[in-house]
Amino acid sequence: MTELILSLDVLDRKQAVKIAESCAPYIDAIKVGYPLVLSTGLSIVSDLADLALPLIADFKVADIPNTNRLICEAVFSAGFDAVIAHGFVGADAARTCVEVAHRHSGAAYIVAEMSHPGATEFFHGGVAEHLAELAVSCRADGIIAPATRPERISRLREIVGSKAIYSPGVGAQGGDLDTVARLVDGVIVGRSIYEAENPGAEAERFSRIRR
Repeated sequence: MTELILSLDVLDRKQAVKIAESCAPYIDAIKVGYPLVLSTGLSIVSDLADLALPLIADFKVADIPNTNRLICEAVFSAGFDAVIAHGFVGADAARTCVEVAHRHSGAAYIVAEMSHPGATEFFHGGVAEHLAELAVSCRADGIIAPATRPERISRLREIVGSKAIYSPGVGAQGGDLDTVARLVDGVIVGRSIYEAENPGAEAERFSRIRR
């Protein structure tokens, strides 16, 4: 089974909870990023807790080790189950995120390659491969790889082996759900679901990958 992860990038607390509730039967986790947290604060975790779904903090943490530690401690103390971090700041900084996550019985995922068109400016020439290797050496729980470039997922899978690969870029960014679902452990979908007239129905449509 491939997991379906809702990327909940809305700004309003009530709207976020309403969307999450309608989608809950059809998804396996909720990814919360800066847009929602900057609008509502970390307390949004409490609002979503009753859904009993894993909550992933997509903060793409990218700072010096001590600052990464402070951010991740705040993330897990608030009740998140996982965090997404960048690896390009170095192994020591990435390892700090992993260590904090594991100390809290949580998970940490390293961005190997992003899904938007501009990502190819820097995530090329072996950079993504190096970041995937870093994720393995730092004992991260998995990586983020682009649904918009499935051939890159296949290449990165060769490096990370059985570690989880979560993939954004399906739907609004053009990634094909069925193609990507065969390659990854989880597909991350945002706008195609939360901007739909009926988010729950749209989540149900995407949830065919869970069967």
